[in-house]
Amino acid sequence: MEKFVRQGAVPLHVQVADYVREKIYSREWGQDVPIPSEHELMDMLGLSRGTVQKGIRALVDEGLLTQQRGRGTFVTQPVMARPSGNRLLSFGESMSVQGIHFRTIVCEMRIEKAEGLCATSLGIKPGESYLYLARIRTVEDVPVMFIESHLNLKAAPGLDQVDFEHESLFAAVERCSGHAIGHSEQRYCACVAGSERARWLKCDDKAPVLNLEQFVTLDNGVPFEWGTVWLPANRCVISTTTERARGVIGE
Repeated sequence: MEKFVRQGAVPLHVQVADYVREKIYSREWGQDVPIPSEHELMDMLGLSRGTVQKGIRALVDEGLLTQQRGRGTFVTQPVMARPSGNRLLSFGESMSVQGIHFRTIVCEMRIEKAEGLCATSLGIKPGESYLYLARIRTVEDVPVMFIESHLNLKAAPGLDQVDFEHESLFAAVERCSGHAIGHSEQRYCACVAGSERARWLKCDDKAPVLNLEQFVTLDNGVPFEWGTVWLPANRCVISTTTERARGVIGE
């Protein structure tokens, strides 16, 4: 096992967290068995119980570890997976396909006037109305995503009357617009949650999250959603299956 080497200028509990985090990231410590106990870590690292506890607590707050009374401390297992491929599915549809039972909670729903980037993204004029919709998805009462959608009411009239806690966005859009969902462009970036989104996701405001920005159009090319999905660390896996194209240069 790799020897623990103290770094003088770094607080010891931070070094404990870094040590454990590296064991997890390198897959040396997996999700099926508990990580070493506090006493084992004390012996391994030559540190006090208080220092070890503080380092472990930081990783619990970060969402990387989960403590189970009477069983020990485990690497957090994601509660859902999000396959990403050629088939366009909403997050709700993806979870249903996997047999995951989830609950949708509408946090905010209001009509706003579009300006700047919002108007451009939805293909409407500045000052025209759009629907702002914010939702939380939970699995076993654990928030797994916070979704913010800016929706084109001209493309799908009546969306502001939909009960989004019982009807999915894609199903409602297809019903209100009379068109099928067409195309989606997605962009990913990593960032910290921030206070407002941390409140909904029930995580630390400095906790890492994956931010997914998406632009979705109908099958007639009309944009209907400019949205952002916030995915907290260690609660969701996004997987992609791709096939290398034939005849590429250098093959």
